[in-house]
Amino acid sequence: MTAAPADAARARATPAPPPAEGRLLREAVRRGRGPAALVLAATALGAAAAVTLPLALGRAVDLLIARADAGSWVLLCTALIATEVATDALVARTGGRTGAATTAWLRRRALAGFLAAPPAATTGTGLPTRLTANALDAGTAPVAAATAAAAGLAPLGGLAGLFLVDPWAGAAFVCGVPLLLLILRALLRAGRAALTTYQEEQGRMARLLTGALSGAATIAAAGTVRAEERRVLAPLAGMRAAGERTWRVQGRAAGLSGALMPLLVAAVLAVGGVRLVAGHLTPGDLLALSRYAVLAAGAGALAGAVNGWVRAKAGTARVETVTALPPTPHGTRDLPPHGDGTLALHGVHVTRDGVPLLDSVTLTLPGGTTTALVGPSGSGKSLLAAVAGRLTDPDQGTVLLDGTDLRTLSADALRHAVAYAFERPALFGATIAHAVACGPLPEPDLRRALRRAAADTFTDRLPHGPRTPLPEAPLSGGELQRLGLARAFTRPTRLLILDDATSSLDTVTAHLVARALTDTPGTRLTITHRLTTAAQSDQVVWLDRGRIRGTGPHSVLWRDPAYRAVFGAGAGGDAGAGADTVTDTGARRRSDVRTDVSNDVRTELPADMRTDLHTGIRTDPRVDTGTGAAE
Repeated sequence: MTAAPADAARARATPAPPPAEGRLLREAVRRGRGPAALVLAATALGAAAAVTLPLALGRAVDLLIARADAGSWVLLCTALIATEVATDALVARTGGRTGAATTAWLRRRALAGFLAAPPAATTGTGLPTRLTANALDAGTAPVAAATAAAAGLAPLGGLAGLFLVDPWAGAAFVCGVPLLLLILRALLRAGRAALTTYQEEQGRMARLLTGALSGAATIAAAGTVRAEERRVLAPLAGMRAAGERTWRVQGRAAGLSGALMPLLVAAVLAVGGVRLVAGHLTPGDLLALSRYAVLAAGAGALAGAVNGWVRAKAGTARVETVTALPPTPHGTRDLPPHGDGTLALHGVHVTRDGVPLLDSVTLTLPGGTTTALVGPSGSGKSLLAAVAGRLTDPDQGTVLLDGTDLRTLSADALRHAVAYAFERPALFGATIAHAVACGPLPEPDLRRALRRAAADTFTDRLPHGPRTPLPEAPLSGGELQRLGLARAFTRPTRLLILDDATSSLDTVTAHLVARALTDTPGTRLTITHRLTTAAQSDQVVWLDRGRIRGTGPHSVLWRDPAYRAVFGAGAGGDAGAGADTVTDTGARRRSDVRTDVSNDVRTELPADMRTDLHTGIRTDPRVDTGTGAAE
């Protein structure tokens, strides 16, 4: 059964263009528009109370000086002060809750975008920094927008109050407003550029530190701690320069506004004093002028509100680079119900940065068989395994599972049909059982998977067996690999791919796992450097520099010295014949492993691959065999 051309064409359709810049910021603000509206209303109410309070105070003072009844005005002042306190508390509480909710939403969006994208598209994204510091800044966007919008209400009300009490005092204050606007404009421009640079350098350092931590044992063994410190801290100079530039901009703005505001307040009080002496103002009016001058001088607080909005925009832009990653497109088809797991690759070609990593790979893995994928480091084995299970798509060519193009399968159908086990599996969940099951799994099925992976021998010795919390279960490299294998064994699949997933196992355990693999339904593709694993496989695919150099039974390929060199064996080795085999330690031993494979094992090679008449090995003439036989 083959994929319908229409389905394949839809699956290969050009992905939609990335969302416009700033879309995530608008979505975040729109998502928090309810709480943001509450913040805006509370801020406006607090500003109204603050603007009304000087008039009430002035009227109360004048009545008290005249020894008249000022009780109602004192009560009004008390109510206005209580309103300011209540609205400030409401803004703080709502802002905190909204920021936390928006940050969580942004982190989920970023993580979903990261996981949905092809692995090649996620390289160098600096996800940890974007999910932590950048998402935290971006989460303040709804409240920052409301705060910035309302930040000018109190200063504008104070300025209006100045003109209401005495126009001359208001005119004295207005003289300094243009200078204040210039200060805010400079902060908005220079502050955003410096902050963006700082966040980029911060993300670069986080990537370097993550890499160093993952290789801490290697660094310690090599004695290169100081060199790694210098490498990881290299972005610190850029961070320092950007940070200093940010603080200089903010400090200059704060300093100028801090110096300007007291001068304007002094000018207002001077004008008010002259007007009081001339009899144009009362003592209550002068008190009101002093309060309004302080409110109008609060225009300097606009710098803080603007800076909060700048940080939110910069953080959202950083998170958006992850959420905007193009997702892997999936179709809607399912696999035929009774397929045997036959995998076919036709003309697969993968290029990265202009370098071909897989070149014209055509290969068939017959259903129900085990295929060993061997080759030197850098030959493209892991990439071919990723293409086989659609962790990444080829630039050219097709991959068919039971005759169905993987690109036309739905995401659920694909992941139920293909299982992976990796060299360094990552475990997620509270306990070992959770990490292996990856969802609901009956206890008998969990036990069976652990037993097939030879993992029950150590999990049963843990304090709580498979229910032991992961932090309380120190695992060796081999034990970690066995849990990764157990996870792959938890459900029946059409295709099981082992990416060097047994490299840390001892010989006995590897033999037990190999026996379990033989009983596993479906097709098995295993990347290996073990001679015994290749010998036990139904067929071997020999990959070199992204091309298939040979394919066939291990016993036949073993006649080629270049193939033997893949396993570090000498030119005169005879392991492939089933007599002497070379162990992983380089020693020679007698093997009872049957390496001859029935002649009806199906293989499929490009038309230009030839058969060497002396050895019977089918090889690709475009790849230098190192034996003088290449064309």
